[in-house]
Amino acid sequence: MKFFTVFSLFTLGLSGLFTQVSWAQASGQPAPADPTSFIFLMIAMVAIMYFIVIRPQQKEQKEHQKRINALKKGDKVVTAGGMHGVVRTVKEKTLVVEIAPNIKITLNRQSVSSVLEGENGKGKKSQSKDEPDESDEDEDLDE
Repeated sequence: MKFFTVFSLFTLGLSGLFTQVSWAQASGQPAPADPTSFIFLMIAMVAIMYFIVIRPQQKEQKEHQKRINALKKGDKVVTAGGMHGVVRTVKEKTLVVEIAPNIKITLNRQSVSSVLEGENGKGKKSQSKDEPDESDEDEDLDE
């Protein structure tokens, strides 16, 4: 019997607490915000993300694809693996690149990460400022 008395007092106390909370919420709560303002804010954020992130990336991809499509014999390139070489043969989907005297490798066109120099040394210079200049020729590794 004692358990039921304590339980009933406990439930009465909780019900009183919930009614007080519900009355407090009903009287002091501000009016809800207009949902159209939230939608407008989300659209504005998506537009900002498009112009800051997506659009410049798409432009860079198009320029990179143009450089890859314009590769010719004699162009100096850097592969995605970091190997530097000179284009010797251009095919539809592949390139033959000479990475050292008499050492040639065949690559997919898409594995070219940047074009350092065009024919006759005239620049399609597409390397970033962080990359070293090609004028600093590597020393022989045999020494």
